Amino acid sequence: MLQPAVPDLMPALPEIVLAIGAMVLLMQGVFRRDDTTNLLTGLTIGLFIVALVLVLLVPGGTTMNGAFVMDEFARTMKVLIFGSAAIALSLGVDFVQREGYGRFELPILLMLATLGMSMMVSANTLIALYLGLELQALALYVTAAINRDSARAAEAGLKYFVLGALSSGMLLYGASLVYGFTGHTEFGAIAETLGTGGVPVGVVFGLVFMMAGFAFKISAVPFHMWTPDVYEGAPTPITAFFAAAPKIAAMALLVRVAIDAFEPATREWQQVLSFIAIASMVLGAFAAIGQNNIKRLMAYSSIGHMGFALVGLAAGTQAGVQGVVIYMAIYAAMTLGTFAIILSMRRTNGMVEDISELSGLARTNPTQAFFLAMLLFSLAGIPPLAGFFAKYFVFLAAIEAELYVLAVIGVLASVVGAVYYLRIIKIMYFDDPLEAFEPAAIELRTATLASGLFVVFFVLVAGPITAWAGRAAASLF
Repeated sequence: MLQPAVPDLMPALPEIVLAIGAMVLLMQGVFRRDDTTNLLTGLTIGLFIVALVLVLLVPGGTTMNGAFVMDEFARTMKVLIFGSAAIALSLGVDFVQREGYGRFELPILLMLATLGMSMMVSANTLIALYLGLELQALALYVTAAINRDSARAAEAGLKYFVLGALSSGMLLYGASLVYGFTGHTEFGAIAETLGTGGVPVGVVFGLVFMMAGFAFKISAVPFHMWTPDVYEGAPTPITAFFAAAPKIAAMALLVRVAIDAFEPATREWQQVLSFIAIASMVLGAFAAIGQNNIKRLMAYSSIGHMGFALVGLAAGTQAGVQGVVIYMAIYAAMTLGTFAIILSMRRTNGMVEDISELSGLARTNPTQAFFLAMLLFSLAGIPPLAGFFAKYFVFLAAIEAELYVLAVIGVLASVVGAVYYLRIIKIMYFDDPLEAFEPAAIELRTATLASGLFVVFFVLVAGPITAWAGRAAASLF
């Protein structure tokens, strides 16, 4: 009598824990009559930490007929995703209490989105890729509009959903073309077919459509339109979440698809990624200069930073992928620290978002002004802060791959982009002070301190982080 084969699910244990946890917490929220938001938020953060520890412990390998892979690259990116998700969720605890966002669905939706991100990083087939991507996207569409009483939040959620659906359609169409011309959905089989039979024109078209879908997910030009409106319209803790974990997951997925499935077509996707990188860096540098809302400024900043990260991937080498991993780790730390300070911008009449409200912060709260200045200098890429090393590794990989134009444009865009970061520092240190902000919550002060110290003393931990990223990149080659 034939016995059905039971797959070894150990490589997917962190995802299984998150999926079961989400269902259990959902039942808790539905059936308990009292407000459970704080309890569920705490349990969700705890589950993120459990998943992070499991990621470090579970064995590598593939499962589910090869659709799910756990290698060093997936392990590294999942650590970044779970860590960023836990920190971003903790940043919003005080905000949710003050603003009355007592909805238990919020932490559960963010857990489901994080589960989708984790599946994206381990996807080894086109179908697994799409399932992970949509699980993440559907949960994030809802969280963007979770403040139903705000017209701005509803508009942000609607724009995110409509444009996200368009990008998903493009990605799905591209995947269908790739399947049609190769006859495979598995990344390894696609690469083998392209390596032995050449790259048909139909696959190139499919690749371009898939890249368009990925560009939307990382908010790269020309599919960046949703980013400023969603960053501004969504509640600030949700914006902080959008700015970190989903960007890491989408970039990791793009790296895996480019290297694992389309390595024989490197010349073709190098051209596409080079264009996207240049357009993102230039637009991010110039469009942020005229912004007065700090969340919109961070949106354009993220567009530019995704362009810088793509410079590493465009190199198509192990050093380039290593640079992307380092860049995303540093970017997540800088962004979460900056959003911790943005969430601290509160006066007696509520939250403020205008950059002018930071006027004279150096005199009313010198510690906060110092750490914000360090984070902004780091985002600008000023040495010896962490942001400088992030750009150094991706530009170095581009130069080694003889992509000199890409590296030069990146350096020039970085110089231009420094203008709007320096403008904020000037407002904090040289303009007349306004009324002081209310004291920040302990979780915001802790996140600010941790990220500030990380960017200032990155040089002390650069060696282990570089080696860690190197092992992750080597697992793809």
